[in-house]
This record gives sequence, C-alpha cells and structure tokens, in this order.
Amino acid sequence: MAHSLDSSDSFPRPIRGHRRFSAVLAATALGVYLLLIVGATTSLTNAASSCSSWPLCSVPPDPLSHTELAIVWGHRIAAVVVGALVAVTAGVAILGDVSSRVRNALLVTVALYVVQVGVGAVTATVGPAAIVPGLHLGLGVAIFSLVVLALAWDLESVTGREDDAIEPSPEPIDPAEAAPERSIPAGGLARARLTVFAYFKMMKPRLMWLLCLVAAAGMALAAGPALDAHTIVATLAGGVLSIGASGTFNHVLERDVDQRMSRTADRPLATELIPVRNALLFGFVLTGASMAVFLTINPLAAALGLAAILFYSVVYTLLLKPNTVQNTVIGGAAGALPALIGWAAVTNEIGLPALALAGVIFLWTPAHFYNLALAYKDDYARGGFPMMPVVRGETVTRKHILYYIAATLVSTVALAWITTLGALYAATVAVFGGLFLWAAVSLHFEQTERAAFRSFHASNAFLGAILIAVVVDALVL
Repeated sequence: MAHSLDSSDSFPRPIRGHRRFSAVLAATALGVYLLLIVGATTSLTNAASSCSSWPLCSVPPDPLSHTELAIVWGHRIAAVVVGALVAVTAGVAILGDVSSRVRNALLVTVALYVVQVGVGAVTATVGPAAIVPGLHLGLGVAIFSLVVLALAWDLESVTGREDDAIEPSPEPIDPAEAAPERSIPAGGLARARLTVFAYFKMMKPRLMWLLCLVAAAGMALAAGPALDAHTIVATLAGGVLSIGASGTFNHVLERDVDQRMSRTADRPLATELIPVRNALLFGFVLTGASMAVFLTINPLAAALGLAAILFYSVVYTLLLKPNTVQNTVIGGAAGALPALIGWAAVTNEIGLPALALAGVIFLWTPAHFYNLALAYKDDYARGGFPMMPVVRGETVTRKHILYYIAATLVSTVALAWITTLGALYAATVAVFGGLFLWAAVSLHFEQTERAAFRSFHASNAFLGAILIAVVVDALVL
C-alpha cells in the first residue's frame, strides 16, 4: 500500500520525494485557508466596496490611511499567490507518482479556483447583488476541502498500512505495576491533604481551564465590552462546579474499567482511596451547588449546566464511550455546551453566534482527542473501549484527524462570517491552525507516541489561542 517516501524519481525536481509533495500539499491547504480568512475579513468590513475595478485597484497617495483598500489589495495579492500554489501543486501531481483520486481532486480544485476568480471579478465590478449570496465563500470552502482530501488520501497511501487495528480487551495490566499500592500517611494533616487532593482530582481540573475559556468566549461574544463582573464570576463558578460534578460521576461509573488501564489505574476510586458512597455524595453536592450558582443568573443557564452534567455522565460515559466508535464525535457536544451556557448567561437565549462557537468546539473535539487515543491505543483496548485506533486502526484515525481539522478550520471561518471578530482573530486562527495542521501531517510520517502527543498539544494550543482571541477581540478591540 505504501510508496517510498523519499524516492528521488517519484516527482520532478525540486520536489522529488513524497515528503516534499506532502509539504507542498499542506502549504497549499494553509494558503487556501488563509485566503478564506482574508476573504471573510474583506466581506465583514465591506472593504470590497472601496474598489469597483478588477483585477487592479487605484492606489491613493497615502495608501496606509485607507484600511479598506489595503484589505482589498491584501485579498487580491493572496489570491494570486494561492492560485499559483494551487496550479503548481496540481502540475506536480500530474507529473508525479500519486493516485488517480488525488490527481483528480487537485484538477477539480484548479477548475473551481478559476470559477471562484470569475465570481470575485463579477462581485468587484458589478456588485455582490449580481451573484448568489455566499457563492464566493462556498467555492472557497469547496476548494479547501478538496485540497485537504487530496492531502489525507495521499498521506494514507504513502504512510498507511492495510490493517493496523487491534483486538479489544487484551490481557489486563498488573494492578500492582500500573498503580503501586498507596500507603496512607499516619499523620492527620498529611492524610487530610491526600484526601483533599483525591477529591480535587475527581473533579478533572485539567479540563476546567479550557471549558471555562469556552464559556468566557460565549459571554464575550454576547455582551462585548458591556460584560459585567457578576455574570463572569457566576458563570465560571457554576461551570467549574458542573465540570467537577461530571468528572466525579465519570470516576464513579468507570472505576472498574480504570483499574485495567495504566493511565487511569491510580485514580482515587480505582485505588479505593475514596468510598463510592462518598464520591456519589460529593458529585450530587457539586451538582446542587452548580445549579444554585447558575440560577443566580437565569434558568436557561442552569438548565444547560444540568444538561452538560447529564450528557457527560450518562450519555457519554455509559452509552457512547463503551458502545460506539463514534463516541468521541458525538461526545463533543459535552464540550460544546459551555459556549451555549456563556451566551445564555448574558442573553437568556441561544443565539446563532453561540451555535457557531459550539460548532467549532464540537468539530475540534475528534481532531483533538484522536491524538490521545493514538497515544493510548493499547490502554483503551485493555479497557474494552471501541476507540477509533482500536476498531479502525491508526491509518484511518490519522486520516480522520485531518478531516476534522479541516472541518474545524472551516467552522472558524463561519464564526468570523457571522460575528464582528476582526484581524486579531483572523491572524490567530491562521497561525495556530497552521501549526495544528502541520503537527497532524508530521504525525503521519513519524507515527510515534511522541508525535501523537505533539499533535494533541498543538490542538490544545490552537483552541486556547483562538478562544483568547475571541475574548480579546470582543471585549477590547
């Protein structure tokens, strides 16, 4: 199935090998994505109205003082550069050793790019009313999707294996090896400290910062600079408590499976450090406290907070995770709910920008978590979980990571399209989206636990950066 990665006669000079061709494909995808971001910015600022000629615009004596004209020029220069990159990539594919579907996808990309240029010319000279609304953006999304498909298919043929799935539930690990027996300190203070830390660990604190940032972005989009302190404090406090409740119930429900997995065998309930009854009581107390805090804002925020707890604890933990390979995909709704909670805390309703932000989180989740599933593939098999790398194999998982990265990047463009987010957001998603995509491409060639964690951390950096950009852009700029 695989080709030689560095064969000197696979492609014409200076490409020559598949690694360089994959790099060119990835660069083309990033270029098209950057063009989408610039195009969305041009549309949002109505900059196109400053230039009614095509392909060139007149340059005023002091161009730096004409922001809208500078945006138009940036868009058209980017279109020329990206168009050249698309043409070169397609030409290399025609001359090089690639599959027919990769070659055909790139040829269709060239054709669509020509059509998109024509649509852009009509829009500039006649006006946006002359074309179907959203046609220009739709063509850009189609072009980006085709380039990413070509990249994923080519990487699959070059680096993949026919059958790299594994049988679930191999021999369980030795509990003593995974989680050595813990000695309880004799001193009262040391014992209390250990117990407090165990309860804190059940709350899954590592998830809190990112999910609270999602809620903060939802609040910022809804209120802008008018966001008040009470809403911020109550929403984040209620969010922390609901995340803690969800994590606690998850620990209770998976305590037996946790003992079979090395990454979870030292959890407080798996090691019986905390009694199940106490953990359940703690979870219900956190749930009640979360609802009480959310109700100081409005009932909708409280209802969404309760829905998040129930979805993660019951739907994801009990129904999805042990029974379907799509557990991570559908389970992404749990991480998307804080976006709706943040918006509802301000407006007492669910708006389109909140749904768009939730869509970004939902599509990002598989691209993020599949990396962790690759790193802990054997562990999840021991636990009996039908994760993508276990059931479908590593090759399919790596391909799906690229698919979901592409979908996530498109959703960030949609978020920019329906909000007033500006240059800071656009630059952030372009830079960190590029790093995320590059880490995922590298994962295909390296195929190690280290590379999977690198892509996992790149996904965290991507989402954290764009959420911060949303908050700053909405509150300050």
